[in-house]
Amino acid sequence: MLFSKIRVLRSHGKQYIPDLDAVELTSEFRGRPVLTETRDHADLERAAALCPTGAIATAPFTLDLGRCIFCGECARRAPANIRFTNDYRIGSPTREGLVMRPGQERVEFDPAAVRPEIRSCFGKALQLRQVSAGGDASVEMELGATGNVNFDFGRFGVGFTASPRHADGVVVSGPVTANMAEALDICYEAVAEPKIVVACGTDACSGGLLAGSRALDRSFFERRKVDLWLPGAPTHPMIFIDGIRTLLGHKKRE
Repeated sequence: MLFSKIRVLRSHGKQYIPDLDAVELTSEFRGRPVLTETRDHADLERAAALCPTGAIATAPFTLDLGRCIFCGECARRAPANIRFTNDYRIGSPTREGLVMRPGQERVEFDPAAVRPEIRSCFGKALQLRQVSAGGDASVEMELGATGNVNFDFGRFGVGFTASPRHADGVVVSGPVTANMAEALDICYEAVAEPKIVVACGTDACSGGLLAGSRALDRSFFERRKVDLWLPGAPTHPMIFIDGIRTLLGHKKRE
């Protein structure tokens, strides 16, 4: 019986990731885009017109990761201008930091934009309350995966708690529908100071495909300080892990 279990373990291989900083995702993963300016903007303009969330601007040429749903259609329509890499290090402490420009080799993470109390209070332990504010469960599933046997984010003292009274901050997923706006506010107010706010996923960052809908109430983001913006549709576990660890000062983006 023992030998049969050993055979199963050997056949499955090692799921646990020893070093999360050394993770390299498959080349098929769409992460940080590389933008290239060309003289002929015809393909780029067609790609911009095709984008369902208006993430692409042509004058000047930019791509807003906070609006991007990473469908890849723009790269297929304008391959000379847009190419997606497998770089998952795309979180930013500012909303403006998600706007990519030609020649930009990484998503900048400005340490000056991080409140000092975040690293002094939560550098060794951080418990978060996740709120699905009208999400489709895709981001929520990826956040749950951060604590599985593969990523084991809990080894860094970071996890999710059921009660906002036991939390150090709120992770918001979903575009924030009107019927969730009050519940989100109540949850936020229940978290003791100092606290952090994380906008996780394209829907949370901008409203995504539902931006402009009368069914949304995104005033929460106008009234609250967001400490970390994490794009993705959905947000891959490594985007979340890298963003949180960089926010807490566990690593630097170089």
